[in-house]
Amino acid sequence: MIFDNNGRERFLEAVTDFEAAVRERDVDRSERAFGELYRQFGDAGEREVGRAAPLLAALLPEVPPGPRGTVAVLVGACVERGADAGPCAPHVFAELAETLAAAGEFCERWEETGGGDFPDPEGGAPDPALFDRVGAEPALAWMTLPQFEMASVAMLNHAGVRGALDSALRNRLLRATRTVEEASGHHFKCLTYALLVLDEPLIVLHRPTGTGYAMRMRGIGDNFQLHTLVADVLVVGGHIPGRAPSPQEAAVCRDQPGQVHTTGSFNLVAPTGEWVWNEGTPSDIPVVDGVRLLVLDPPAYERSWPSGRFFPNMTGDLVLERVLAPEEAGRLLAGCVTKDG
Repeated sequence: MIFDNNGRERFLEAVTDFEAAVRERDVDRSERAFGELYRQFGDAGEREVGRAAPLLAALLPEVPPGPRGTVAVLVGACVERGADAGPCAPHVFAELAETLAAAGEFCERWEETGGGDFPDPEGGAPDPALFDRVGAEPALAWMTLPQFEMASVAMLNHAGVRGALDSALRNRLLRATRTVEEASGHHFKCLTYALLVLDEPLIVLHRPTGTGYAMRMRGIGDNFQLHTLVADVLVVGGHIPGRAPSPQEAAVCRDQPGQVHTTGSFNLVAPTGEWVWNEGTPSDIPVVDGVRLLVLDPPAYERSWPSGRFFPNMTGDLVLERVLAPEEAGRLLAGCVTKDG
């Protein structure tokens, strides 16, 4: 569908009007302007979206807590439509950190005031009694946390954002997310998994053949995806025997849309002998001598699943950098134990 330039300009005009109204603390005008920019968003072109995203991201601290999450989602939507995530991400992550801290306070106050089942943060408009029970700011943080999860994942889909994210901030966000999850029983799996995505080296050892491979992984959201890509690189690549995934099974794990049924090729094992479950993430793989080390054993049983990406908008890849020399692979395997010890 093609939109005229007037429609696109109306979107930027609405953004400018919204920005001015927020900075002037004009609530009525802010609501009207936001409604207009939301209506015009669909007609905006890539250039307009690209200009609007950093403006809206920088405005987040000044937007009231209630609509702040909705604005963050709109920033994420702009990024998904081509806006540069780089200048937007720091603002989104700063607000995510504040929201997680207030959501943690919500969990504490909820227990202090009688406990019970936590309200669904995605259940629509909250009961006004919620604000009386725990306070407005903690309640709004709890109810808007899923929106900040969406916005943050949109940022973390981009390798440049993940690479620029300070490890201390990443760990702080992970700790805060897990604290809220443990206290509430509500899981923010997409946020946790996105923060755990690794762009780093991986050593893979194939125990039956005694061979080893230095690889680099990027944008891999879970171990289902990693499993298929390891099989593609090593089995399809002719390095080890085993069940070879089809080209389409591997493609949907890299950058193609959709899912394709696949069957496992081996068992993923830690150097200590414990299984590395497909349901987990590559961050579960232990670090040995500064590099994550994964062992491949014959499959204990046949297992199938829909091959694809946990994050459909995140490009993933696994690249073979070198085949280890036999003595290097042998030394590493000698330090690994089998499941039976």
